Amino acid sequence: MNETAGVTLTVRAAEKRDAGRGIARLPEPARKRLGLLSGDTVRIDGERSAVAKVWPGGPDAQDGSVLIDADTRANAGVKVGDAVTVSPVDVVDADRVVFDAPARLAEVDVSREVVERALARDLRDRPISRGEAVHVERLGGLRFVVGEPDPSGTVRVTTGTDVSVDYDGRDEERDRTESRSDGTRRGSGRRSDSGTSGTQAADSPPGTDGRPAGGGSTPPADHTAGATYEDIGGLDEELELVRETIELPLSEPEVFTRLGVDPPKGVLLYGPPGTGKTLIARAVANEVDATFITVDGPEIMSKYKGESEERLREVFERASEDAPAIVFFDEIDSIAGKRDDGGDVENRVVGQLLSLMDGLDARGDVIVIGATNRVDSLDPALRRGGRFDREIEIGVPGEAGRRQILDVHTRRMPLADDVDLDRIASRTHGFVGADIEGLTQEAAMTALRRARETDARALDSVTVTRADFEAAHAAVEPSAMREYVAEQPTTDFGDVGGLDGAKEKLERAVSWPLTYGPLFDAANADPPTGVLLHGPPGTGKTLLARAIAGESGVNFIQVAGPELLDRYVGESEKAVRDLFDRARQAAPVIVFFDEIDAIAADRDGGGGDGSGVGERVVSQLLTELDRASDNPNLVVLAATNRRSAIDRALLRPGRLETHVEVPEPDREARRAVFAVHTREKPMTEDVDLDRLADETDGYSGAEIAAVCREAAMTAIERVADEHGEAANDHADEVAITGEDFATAVANVAASRQ
Repeated sequence: MNETAGVTLTVRAAEKRDAGRGIARLPEPARKRLGLLSGDTVRIDGERSAVAKVWPGGPDAQDGSVLIDADTRANAGVKVGDAVTVSPVDVVDADRVVFDAPARLAEVDVSREVVERALARDLRDRPISRGEAVHVERLGGLRFVVGEPDPSGTVRVTTGTDVSVDYDGRDEERDRTESRSDGTRRGSGRRSDSGTSGTQAADSPPGTDGRPAGGGSTPPADHTAGATYEDIGGLDEELELVRETIELPLSEPEVFTRLGVDPPKGVLLYGPPGTGKTLIARAVANEVDATFITVDGPEIMSKYKGESEERLREVFERASEDAPAIVFFDEIDSIAGKRDDGGDVENRVVGQLLSLMDGLDARGDVIVIGATNRVDSLDPALRRGGRFDREIEIGVPGEAGRRQILDVHTRRMPLADDVDLDRIASRTHGFVGADIEGLTQEAAMTALRRARETDARALDSVTVTRADFEAAHAAVEPSAMREYVAEQPTTDFGDVGGLDGAKEKLERAVSWPLTYGPLFDAANADPPTGVLLHGPPGTGKTLLARAIAGESGVNFIQVAGPELLDRYVGESEKAVRDLFDRARQAAPVIVFFDEIDAIAADRDGGGGDGSGVGERVVSQLLTELDRASDNPNLVVLAATNRRSAIDRALLRPGRLETHVEVPEPDREARRAVFAVHTREKPMTEDVDLDRLADETDGYSGAEIAAVCREAAMTAIERVADEHGEAANDHADEVAITGEDFATAVANVAASRQ
């Protein structure tokens, strides 16, 4: 097999579920040319050599590329975008493999037997060769180096392989290598007490024992103790933008010289909390040969004059000395806010940062990355060319992105057969990466609690089931929407009696654009932006809004109009802007304005208190509705019982263009409403819903619900009066009679007159 000539392929990041598994996914043409089958072994030759198991690339595999994870890239001494030679290699089953233990293993309170069992389990059926580094997630991501296998050469770990760990076989040079790479990576930094990060040499130490690493030189430094590209889901486009801005200036500066332009000096990552800004920065730094210095904004600040600026200068001096380097400012808004809004210290720090970025060498040896979820609070002087040259939004992932993130966080989780990750991804609208991580952790903890309650001996075989994820989903909500009441209603059209015409119109206006997006694209038709529900009080407008959200399975934000009003100038408009910004982040979403006439009264009507706040809120609403028309995943619903009081500009096409009347129910609708509100109530045979529908002419849906509650209260009162303190022991005797309903109809009718 190994006589077949190799093929040259371009390295790409592995699929999320393949991280740490030693898999090389090949496109079909390359696989056929090499004469390989799935499960065969290949050698990947870059700066060094590594071995991996062949798997098919799948429909998305690019011709001329090979997908390998960070472990394999590090073992081969290559990064994403490099060219490697892939060729077949013979592999035999290993009788015995010895792994050199990392220095940190002594700090882990785990027995040698447990470590060896975890290694054997995680590396089963995986090809390895002497000198390669492997990581074991079950042991906290510790890095082990493959020692001398028996027989020598490329071997495969099997169930019959004797796996052992050598705690004492490391030479002095390897100890130094591990101490530099332990907890970080080659060329990356570790947090120091001063609030910045220490640095490391960007080059791997030369080998001293003469042993080849997978056919090459010494074992590679630890690239995977930190984040890798395989740990980032749903941000492929954003990650590619960051890579081309950071990796190219550091690895190929001559390209910019040939083009006659200066490379970028800074990248600003912005977006909601938890979307992966810090993770992207750490992953890129972990993959490139550069020093990585982390600066946590608040730790720079000092009460002593000049000390904050001095700390900043020290960071940039260290970066210049250890170039190529990346300086990462996490939460940069905490030290670089608008100078008009800050005090003297803050202004001086911003000024110092501007000067330092202007003084960066144009060769691209030092690149600055900033991360913030409050991009508009940054000083504008930072957001120009020559400082932060590129701004990249790290937004809330869509369904495909959420599926990738679920792959990342469940790839080592024992999932039951009934777990459907596609279904979970489709139901987690508005969830960012941190929310999905929390969801998987909560599901795992739910499974753990269940196993402990049933049988403690079942802990070793516990699996995470669909029910565990359902329970976790009920407990975890999208972090981007916690400032508002965001939910996924369980109400559906089955909970709404009658109103068939209103249901049909709502479904066409709301559900169809979310469900049949390709059909709208084919017809070149824009879905309606907003829907106005109007009708008398109590007819079910709010219930309909919640029901259509439940039917569509999207996020639902209910806003009572007066909640947006504030006595301070500009605050009401800001509340409207923030509401729509958050809604866009959680799309697909329905924003429901209840009693919208309270904040969108006719500006020509002469109402208001003379402050002009109502007019400004209406103007802001008009602006946001015009912007929402470009987003088919954001639907605005509004309800009012005074349509004539709403400003006419809101009611034109392109804004609240679809008007759905919710009238008082007719006889058939009243019968349906009674059926909804009595379907789970204990009733006697003399209850006639048809007669009740006839007797309640003119009642609204809310009043019919009140009749049903009043009848139930009468039945409860009868049992309570009969049994006194022992009434709870006679709950099975509660039964609602026809006479109870007659009394209720009379009482509710009296209150309406």
